[in-house]
Amino acid sequence: MKNDKMKNQYRVNEQIRVREVRVVGEDGSTVMPTRQALDMARDQGVDLVEISPNAQPPVCRLIDYSKFLYQQKKHAKEMKAKQAKVDIKEIRFGPQTDEHDYNFKLKHAKEFLSSGNKVRAYVFFRGRSILFKEQGEVLLLRFANDLEEFAKVEQLPKLDGKKMFLYLAPKKAGVAKKSQQKLDRERREAEQKSQADAKTAETGIDTPANGGLLANAKISEEALKKLNME
Repeated sequence: MKNDKMKNQYRVNEQIRVREVRVVGEDGSTVMPTRQALDMARDQGVDLVEISPNAQPPVCRLIDYSKFLYQQKKHAKEMKAKQAKVDIKEIRFGPQTDEHDYNFKLKHAKEFLSSGNKVRAYVFFRGRSILFKEQGEVLLLRFANDLEEFAKVEQLPKLDGKKMFLYLAPKKAGVAKKSQQKLDRERREAEQKSQADAKTAETGIDTPANGGLLANAKISEEALKKLNME
């Protein structure tokens, strides 16, 4: 069935009924009357195969039709194999992942995305840690934010059973440039960190700066309250 369908995609020999065609080969291309092209094909013991019917005039090749179909089938198979090579790499977090572990996994995610792979990051809630699902959402949003130069978000954080998933796809290859929004965000984060450090020095209490992603992410006020109370 598949071979019959492919055969019907192309006109061959006497099925080509236009006045003239462009015959392409290793030495270039030549426009000639269709009858002349058919005679050339017959003299060489091959077929006249129309490969681009919408061109003006239509483009044809002098080739054995069975060999041509084999080449087309092989090319389609290779293209399908290349598409199937896009892997999905998993990165797992806990709801209270420390900064060192976070940066380690962020580095791996950048490597995966730079290699053309997709990334499925998730937070696994074990037992009573499900109470920290808002904190897990914040973590995944921060992860997406830190990877914005390398990836686009395919699915925002979504809870599925005891896991909250985030799906990222690689951006097209190119020179990554920081947007003005990111530059402004980094400036705010630096200011907030400076203020937090000053407060820590004054009170002796370590206060995390809720800048960056938390300033932009659309999360619930309840989640922010919980984070600030801890």
